[in-house]
Amino acid sequence: MFPKIADDSVMRDVLTCAQVIAVVGHSDKPDRTSYQIAQFLRRAGYTVYPVNPLVKEIDQKPSYSSLRDVPEPIDIVNVFRRSQYLSEIVDEAIATHAKTIWAQLGISDELSAQKAIAAGLNVVMNACIKIEYLRLGIG
Repeated sequence: MFPKIADDSVMRDVLTCAQVIAVVGHSDKPDRTSYQIAQFLRRAGYTVYPVNPLVKEIDQKPSYSSLRDVPEPIDIVNVFRRSQYLSEIVDEAIATHAKTIWAQLGISDELSAQKAIAAGLNVVMNACIKIEYLRLGIG
């Protein structure tokens, strides 16, 4: 796979090849979008790790304080934090050798995208992973 801002073919490759997704900003509240999207991703067959330092566990499974604490290699870092936090999340994604940074709807930062691409990551910004999964007919 070639690192770049993702178009449909890159998003399709990312979503079909991925197995492990770390959800940064995963809420423990079922009415929150991050919780609902993470549940969808689990039902779709992905291994999903919550990353939220303010929550100890979600649905009787551990929540991790940072990407560095996730116990296996990460294919997609799915971000539910404000754009102002993207730079530090990208730094962690690079440090953990994640393959893709995926910022949800309303979340984007050009400098963070450039940094991620320069480090070899695929980048999706301002796009809902569930909407794109369904739109592209994955699974």
